[in-house]
Amino acid sequence: MKKVKLRIIYDNEAKGSLKSDWGFSCMIEADNKKILFDTGASGDILAYNMKQLELKRETIDVIALSHEHWDHIGGLDAVSHPEVEVYLPGSFSSELKKRITKQVAKVIEVSGPGDITPSVHTTGELGLMTKEQSLVLETEGGVVVLTGCAHPGLKKIVDAATYFGDVYGVIGGFHGFDKLKLLREIKMIVPCHCTEHKKEIMAMYPENVVWCGAGAVIEL
Repeated sequence: MKKVKLRIIYDNEAKGSLKSDWGFSCMIEADNKKILFDTGASGDILAYNMKQLELKRETIDVIALSHEHWDHIGGLDAVSHPEVEVYLPGSFSSELKKRITKQVAKVIEVSGPGDITPSVHTTGELGLMTKEQSLVLETEGGVVVLTGCAHPGLKKIVDAATYFGDVYGVIGGFHGFDKLKLLREIKMIVPCHCTEHKKEIMAMYPENVVWCGAGAVIEL
């Protein structure tokens, strides 16, 4: 199985010369494709961090948006281009879908689980109040789940991801998830963005936690 590389571009924390801000975005490199997951809150900050990381928007093949909240779609205009495909939950507002459609090659509305590339999948749209898709990455170590904010609940997302295999790791915003004992079987835990109980997770699983922030590189 080919390697998967993940680079955090936008997060509440950052290292070096990168800017931190409330929001989330990361680049997935898999199957000779570049997939941008979420776009942070600010196009200016997203563009700045991408420049620092030597990432160019025209090289992005796919943009996947987890949910419609401003801190995940705010930078979309800064990275949209005429050849990119956008995967988004079907519950996005018709107005936003129309606007995005004018900027990109194709919009794919997600409902159930499906494939983006041979190694990158979507859980499909989950949740009731805030509908959200998460990504599932197939790696040599097992399945890794990538969340935006995990509004539907991290357990529900992980359970959905088992459709693609045994879950090895979780990366992204965990929101208010507090059933921390449920993480004991997870070998790699990367709490980002809106994770409310990050300190408790780090204290409980010090050997499994990987730091998340703009500039972090995770090889899977």
